[in-house]
Amino acid sequence: MSIRVVVADDQELVRAGFGMILDAQDDIEVVGEAGNGEEAVAAVHRHAPDVLLLDIRMPVMDGLEAARLVCAQSSCKVVMLTTFDLDEYVYEALYAGAGGFLLKDVRRDDLVHAVRVVAAGDSLLAPAVTRRLVEDIVRRRRERAIAETATPQRLDALTAREVETLRLLARGLSNAEIATTLFVSEHTVKTHVSNVLGKLALRDRVQAVICAYETGLIVPGSP
Repeated sequence: MSIRVVVADDQELVRAGFGMILDAQDDIEVVGEAGNGEEAVAAVHRHAPDVLLLDIRMPVMDGLEAARLVCAQSSCKVVMLTTFDLDEYVYEALYAGAGGFLLKDVRRDDLVHAVRVVAAGDSLLAPAVTRRLVEDIVRRRRERAIAETATPQRLDALTAREVETLRLLARGLSNAEIATTLFVSEHTVKTHVSNVLGKLALRDRVQAVICAYETGLIVPGSP
């Protein structure tokens, strides 16, 4: 089955360019386009895509609000598009449930790879800029004292092996790398990751990484 994608951006040339790149792939089909956040939400309801490429800065309804609605109302995975690698909206987009983000000058192969990764249920955690965003949002939220529920006790529901899995996941390791580190199978790692997400009521791996930083399991800047 093809990966169904909706591309939402207020710049027609950007939409067309991304659409052509993705449609050229045998396993990806662009099923809709949108020029603003409101149209993006409607397109998701109409076409039921697997992935929504969503620009952050759009008229009528911005990408952040659109991401909140899409993530709350559907199983569609959201990847944010931005011109700037430190866009303020990206912080909130991750909390809204977005699986990651891409810069608009992303390379062709990286765009295709990102769609496949997110459609498979993983998140865009590898780019250094994403890790930088995660670390920065934790600093900001701690400074503003709005992470009252993000205490170490929150991790008490996890087993020791699940905590270690979360720690390695937060360091950017893939399932295969975690399996090698813990001397277990990838299937076992997938089970641990699923348990972590379920017990901590997290949507995806991005939110798991944020949780690891907020609870102090991982310290910003640590290797």
